[in-house]
Amino acid sequence: MRLVSLLPSATEIVYALGLGDELVGVTFECDEPPAARTDKTVVVGGRDTRGMSPGEIDSYVRSQLAAGNDLYTLHAHALAALRPDVILTQDLCRVCALPSGQINAALDYLGCQAEVVSLDPHTLDDVLDSVLAVGDRAGVPDRAARLVAGLRARLDQIAARVAGRSRPRVAVIEWTDPPYTAGHWIPDLVVAAGGKPVAARPGGQSVPTTWASIAASEPDVLIVAPCGYHLAGAAEQAQAVAAAMPGLPIWAIDADGIIVRPGPRLIDGAEAIASILHSDAVPAAPPGRVARVAGVQAS
Repeated sequence: MRLVSLLPSATEIVYALGLGDELVGVTFECDEPPAARTDKTVVVGGRDTRGMSPGEIDSYVRSQLAAGNDLYTLHAHALAALRPDVILTQDLCRVCALPSGQINAALDYLGCQAEVVSLDPHTLDDVLDSVLAVGDRAGVPDRAARLVAGLRARLDQIAARVAGRSRPRVAVIEWTDPPYTAGHWIPDLVVAAGGKPVAARPGGQSVPTTWASIAASEPDVLIVAPCGYHLAGAAEQAQAVAAAMPGLPIWAIDADGIIVRPGPRLIDGAEAIASILHSDAVPAAPPGRVARVAGVQAS
């Protein structure tokens, strides 16, 4: 089986299933595990936004989408040369990856016979189901079932630790300029961690909002989890959030590692959020996952 992943989250799923040797192609954003970046052929490129501010990135993305331009470049001939059996992609978000329809069109043009599997989870349960789907397509359904059972067992452990406790009202900020609400599976992570999501769109797309609207939802704690940023970048942006939302406990979290990518590490994210909300009942998150920026701990 020759696999190509056009999503960082799908790459993580492939490796979690022990299929790293079968993975032959990835995107320029696939950085976990590190072997995905160093040992595989990159078949999707895109603009390096590391020198841009959140506001500049938002403006760039909006202008590109309004003009009908793609945010990513498919290296179609490199993809065809890999002779993939299965290509993992998504149709959930044009900002996150190339849509499956564009992949199919390129394969048809090149005469490449590969199965294109679109992973489009909206909820945490959907994410776990997508792990099962990859395992099924890759011929390791039993391995996938064991992985998902282990992830669900960890969620059960969190639930047992926070059972019967007061649930803080939690607003997760997916982008800071402008502020975006938390959507898709992120509110599920808050619930799993023993919180009550506010200013959120469970199962739906994250949308722009205002700091006044977030304040009106009366959060007890804010968690800054900007898409595409690890803890250092999230902590830097959280300083601006602290200025906009004074008086609230504000935490930064490794968004790109454990919050926004729909793969197995989302369970790490639920555990990390639980450590913020219920520090006296849940073990502290490992270093590099969360950082308190302002205010006091929620519990």
